[in-house]
Amino acid sequence: MDNFKAVYKILTTLEQEMDSAKPDLTAASADALCVSNERWAKYIEMMYDVGYIKGVTIKRNICGDAVVDTTNMRITLKGLEYLQENSIMRRIYNAAHSIAEII
Repeated sequence: MDNFKAVYKILTTLEQEMDSAKPDLTAASADALCVSNERWAKYIEMMYDVGYIKGVTIKRNICGDAVVDTTNMRITLKGLEYLQENSIMRRIYNAAHSIAEII
């Protein structure tokens, strides 16, 4: 999956889960996005660094692998703005989702 599509999917999932006390990230997991856990952790870290998400803890274990705690992860206003500004990506996502429903 394209990097920006993966980031968009993660943010979209967080936006959809705003009414939930504990967001379900199954639809935006590394497996669902068909990426490695390391790449997924880097997506989370980048989104945290630019302020698109908050409430995430990222640590490295002794082997250097990323350990990400997403228990309290939430989208921020900046993350919502990113989704709004990328409405073209939203249209592509909606079209792909519609095609998936038809199939």
